Amino acid sequence: MQEQTEDKKNKKNDPKASEEKKDEKKEPSTVDKLKSTEDKLLRSLAEIENQRRRFEKEIKDAFEFGSFNFAKEILAILDNLQRAREAIKNDEALKNNKDLDKFLENISIIEKDLTSIFEKNRIVKIQAKGKKFDPNLHQAMTEIEDNDAETGTIIQEIQPGYMFGERLLRPALVGISKKNISKNDEKKEKKEGK
Repeated sequence: MQEQTEDKKNKKNDPKASEEKKDEKKEPSTVDKLKSTEDKLLRSLAEIENQRRRFEKEIKDAFEFGSFNFAKEILAILDNLQRAREAIKNDEALKNNKDLDKFLENISIIEKDLTSIFEKNRIVKIQAKGKKFDPNLHQAMTEIEDNDAETGTIIQEIQPGYMFGERLLRPALVGISKKNISKNDEKKEKKEGK
């Protein structure tokens, strides 16, 4: 027994014995190597799967919204048709023309066809007038004093907005209501705010 304890003491003090122990600790076992390799493999597979999902989403978005810019620009044609119709209706020189109604009717038919094509391709006009202002769908261009309407209600549509599926194609340019505040009410609000 005494010899065994002396051998242990000698091994502890012996530099070669301590180096052998360090080498044993440094070199991982086969099981550890296998676990490490398995972990790396699982991480690589997860990364490949994530990348595959990203590519699928990008392809889906490309199909869904590939025509987004085209749709945005084609709205200008519809806007110009509507402006032309209004300008022709209000032109004094053209009001006496007997063919004016036919011409306006043809413009309306073209507008309806464009609108129908838009709806088939999931481009839908945003209903704004009379609705509460929503900065995600509307862009306020002016405030109009109106004591009859609730503050923040859209009372004028300057330019219609459109959605492309669930995505905003163009915000509606609107005028929103605000209360008419008299000078006395304004002074009272300032005093209460102080």
